[in-house]
Amino acid sequence: MNELSDEISAVVGEDAVLEFPEVSKLVNNFDSSTALNNYNVLVENNTDIIIAFGVVNNAVISKIGTYQKPTIVFGALSEELLTDESLVSNITNYTSIVTSQSYTEDIKLLQKLASPKSIGVVVEKAFIDNLPIASTFNDISKDLNIEIKLIPFDSLSDITSSLDNIDAVYLAGGFYLSDSEMQELANALIEKRLPSFTSNPVKDVINGILATSHDQSELNQFFRRIALTVESILNGNALATLSTKLESKSTLTVNYNTAEKIGLPLKYSLIASTSFVGNPKEIVADKTYTLVSVMQEAITENLELQTIEKDISLTKKDLELAKSDYLPNITAGVTGTYVDPQLAEVSNGQSPEITTSGNVTLQQTIFSEAANAHISIQKSLRDAQQENYNSEALNTVFNTATAYLTALILKANLSIQNQNLELTKYNLKIATENYEAGQAGKSDVLRFKSEMAQNTQQMVEAINKLEQGYYVLNQLLNNPIDTKIDVEEAELKKGVFSNYNYEQLGEFLDDPTLRFPFIKFLVQEAINNAPELKALDYNVKATERSERLYGAGRFLPTFALQGQYNYEFSRSGTGSSFPSGFPVIPDGYYTVGLNVSLPIFNQNRQNINKQIATLQKEQLEISRDNITLNIEKNINDAVLQLINQISNIQLSKVFEDTAKEALDLTQTSYANGAVNIVQLLDAQNNYLQAQLASANATYNYLQSSMQLERSLGLFFLLQDESERTAFIQRFLEFTQNND
Repeated sequence: MNELSDEISAVVGEDAVLEFPEVSKLVNNFDSSTALNNYNVLVENNTDIIIAFGVVNNAVISKIGTYQKPTIVFGALSEELLTDESLVSNITNYTSIVTSQSYTEDIKLLQKLASPKSIGVVVEKAFIDNLPIASTFNDISKDLNIEIKLIPFDSLSDITSSLDNIDAVYLAGGFYLSDSEMQELANALIEKRLPSFTSNPVKDVINGILATSHDQSELNQFFRRIALTVESILNGNALATLSTKLESKSTLTVNYNTAEKIGLPLKYSLIASTSFVGNPKEIVADKTYTLVSVMQEAITENLELQTIEKDISLTKKDLELAKSDYLPNITAGVTGTYVDPQLAEVSNGQSPEITTSGNVTLQQTIFSEAANAHISIQKSLRDAQQENYNSEALNTVFNTATAYLTALILKANLSIQNQNLELTKYNLKIATENYEAGQAGKSDVLRFKSEMAQNTQQMVEAINKLEQGYYVLNQLLNNPIDTKIDVEEAELKKGVFSNYNYEQLGEFLDDPTLRFPFIKFLVQEAINNAPELKALDYNVKATERSERLYGAGRFLPTFALQGQYNYEFSRSGTGSSFPSGFPVIPDGYYTVGLNVSLPIFNQNRQNINKQIATLQKEQLEISRDNITLNIEKNINDAVLQLINQISNIQLSKVFEDTAKEALDLTQTSYANGAVNIVQLLDAQNNYLQAQLASANATYNYLQSSMQLERSLGLFFLLQDESERTAFIQRFLEFTQNND
């Protein structure tokens, strides 16, 4: 009512004094007799012009026949309900302004969106009583070969209690439901995962209904036509002319978030002809991650890290194996022997014909330089493998954080591409209106249609790239690839970043007097923390132990203790007894020995092995120098990149605001014919690039920070407050010691 009043006032201007008294705003509550009585009240009072809206008013007032006061009837009617009475003509003081919709076309679109087998049609009970609603939808059911169930209602509860045994809902009514009621209805439909379509304007979709093919422009058309009609009356023109039927242009509008919530995949073929409301960045997910949680989960779940953990376990077993050289080696054996009887007979009991015996043998290394070296080397290799794991853990956390921030960038890109597509559709509308008004050529319309096709493709690619971004995250987190995940926004000074070092880090880098000592400090920290250098140090330690083994260590003897206990279980047959006068050998006896060995010359292998160890050590030291140099370079590169991003955050916002203002001015100028299409396209593309740059600026800054932290060998987000404070304290001490 307010919008209509404002439009009439704007068009009429100073030509008349307009009043819209509250006492003359009458509602029929879908009752025919009340509608007729309301009209008679306005005829009898001091009303000058009567404006009536709605199906019931249209049906009642169009049948009166004679009109004492100028009467304008307007409303939206389905083509299936449109009759000749709705378009009466040549009646003094009467005109009707109607726009046609189509229940059939709406339901066809709903079928294309969701392929339901049965649809519940929601319509006010009063409409069913006053219009042939039941027969209309019965015919549609037969034509479209789909089951339709009417859901008449007087209150919202009548609808929500009648949603069983249907696959989708079509709102043929509901125009007068409040925003809160429509939101409640939308939530009920989402909870039951029912696709919904409304015959009402796009406001219902904003409130949560899935889709509509009617936008706000239809009401705007109504208001403008009514205002022009009022102006014509004030100018003395008669209303006894043909009534007006406004042709509405069907534009499918879909709530992106509702489609996500009910699990309805949108067909790419609809994107070019569909407008979207809602936020494409809001996703219904099985798991929602923050930057911290994704980094933490990567450490525990990543498969590559689990593989390297097994390598650590293997090196531990290698160490245990090396240490086992100092464990005793005990073996037991049992022997059965048969000797030629003739030999046994002359053996004097030493070799009876048949004997059974057993023995237990003990071997124990007491001292071995080779064993000692082997143990030391395996300890170093174990520690080196642990540092390799730490390095890979840092890489995994960095890769996961990168994938997370990439997903955020792709979410922002999807939202911006969607806005750009909507902007192109709006510009196409302006170009079409200019063409129809003769202010521009058809080439402008064709150019924007071509631009819309390109933007649609970019929208499709943005959707797929975001899905691919989630696939990467799922792989890094060891989730099933098709797991529905979402990532929360990462904003500076908010959430986990509120007490974070990033702001202070920016202050250090922004001040040239602090920057250079800070870079030196970062290099020192990175070298101290680098697991790659620590792993090399352990490998150097292992080669040095090999050098000692094959150097002076080769002259150290090896000491080993050996012992054996033998027992004869039985003897029989020829020669099993000792002749008289011969001593009897005991059944059980033992031997003990000490073995000392000293390598004197082993085919020159010792010298060669020492030379190999020396070369390996030199190679590792060269690698260490190279890694140290790379660390220093990476720190300096990361710092410069951070400085770029700090500047980019501020400038990209200015760029976006300026580009938006320029686009608004260019759109207005194009609509007025003051600029050409090339200038409008340039302004639109400039704004697109500005939006992308602004949206990605913070993410790029965080990505650069993550790169710096990876080079540092730590991640601030995974540290507690005491560790972050200690980092700042070390820097302050560093600056004091290096003044």
